[in-house]
Amino acid sequence: MKSWSLTSRLVGSVLAVVMGCLVLLGAGLVGFIRFEVTERLDNSLQEVSERLQSVITLLPRTPQRSDIAWLPGVGPRTLAYQIIAADGRMLLRSQNAPEQVFTGDLQTGFADSRRFRVYVAPPTSQGYRVLVGEPLFHRREAVRRAILLSVGPTVFLLPVMWFLIRWIIRRGMRPLEQLQTAMQSRGSGDLSPIPPLDLPVELASIQNAANTLLARLEDALTAERAFAASAAHELRNPLAALQAQAQILAGSLHSDPKARQRAELIVSRIQGFGKMVEKILQFSRASSGVAFRRAKLDLLPVLELLCRDLSRGEVSGSRIRLVRHGFETFPVWGDLDAVGILFRNLLENAMLYGIPETPVDIHLGPNGVVEIQNACTPLPAEVRSRLSRPFVRGGSTKPGTGLGLTIARLISQQMEAGFAISDAGQEGTFTVRLTFPQAGAAPTET
Repeated sequence: MKSWSLTSRLVGSVLAVVMGCLVLLGAGLVGFIRFEVTERLDNSLQEVSERLQSVITLLPRTPQRSDIAWLPGVGPRTLAYQIIAADGRMLLRSQNAPEQVFTGDLQTGFADSRRFRVYVAPPTSQGYRVLVGEPLFHRREAVRRAILLSVGPTVFLLPVMWFLIRWIIRRGMRPLEQLQTAMQSRGSGDLSPIPPLDLPVELASIQNAANTLLARLEDALTAERAFAASAAHELRNPLAALQAQAQILAGSLHSDPKARQRAELIVSRIQGFGKMVEKILQFSRASSGVAFRRAKLDLLPVLELLCRDLSRGEVSGSRIRLVRHGFETFPVWGDLDAVGILFRNLLENAMLYGIPETPVDIHLGPNGVVEIQNACTPLPAEVRSRLSRPFVRGGSTKPGTGLGLTIARLISQQMEAGFAISDAGQEGTFTVRLTFPQAGAAPTET
């Protein structure tokens, strides 16, 4: 699923709404300004024509020919006028008025020519008509300036609006970022409540719900760990007692070899059943989150104890070799019991399925890397890719549960440690590589 930012979406949505409203407002404002400017200019045009008409009525004589009124300071934006006689002759015009009548239709009112907006005044008592025209380009220029003065500042303010909206939303999202940081900074093993934060009411409810969930999860994990530990205790004791009785029975059957053989078979089956129960209980503990609780611990004593414990009974001495590479301490973050279960399963798997009498090496490396290597028959890639799944085995005929690598993978995931399996084909070396976070003490000089 594609990730997205709530802040970016809010900023974009608010800006889209604001800009849409501004566009609609601007369109309405443009129409209103055009109407108002046109109306005002038409009123001015009509007023000028009526005043000229009142002046014309005072003329002492009727002009006999077309005269031009030459006025100083007349420019392209100046109003032009024409005085038309009753018979249609042009009696007088301003110097910027055309030689032809503005419009052929001399009905009273407004009319548009190619270059002028014209108002035709009603005829005077002498039959004169006054036509006053305003250059259209001047009118359009006035409308355009009015629109720019009204809409232009809004356009220039859009970047300022974007900055302010983004700043306000980001400031409002700071409490959410605080809650996000408080939750992301916690490791998967930290189930303690989120500390109090200065959050608004909407986010405080989320924090309370998260703390409630963490408390319930902590209670559930504690109960499941207690159940797994109790079940292990209750199952191991009867199996141990049953195995002891079976061994006593086998030891007492000296006179009957067949009965003794059957008794020894019962002992071996009980031992296998005990190992199966132990692995299933370990798998249950790993699935319940046994490694979520963490504390800083030194891995070296754990590995040394496991090497001594698993090497007991070896005829040729210790088969497991711990290669320190100069490390005197190797701190990791994890649960002591979970770390013990993790490496016990990996080492037992290496000793059981590795080539007999070949060593099992544990290599400590920088940056929290631990490698467990053993010699083995090369495995097909498709089999190796499924080895960490429950009850999947590599095709060996040796007794096993198929849960060792699964338990190790689950615990490493809970510890946020890298888990990788490799098989060096031609060399026949099976390697499990673990990478622990915040681990790896500096090696000493050797």
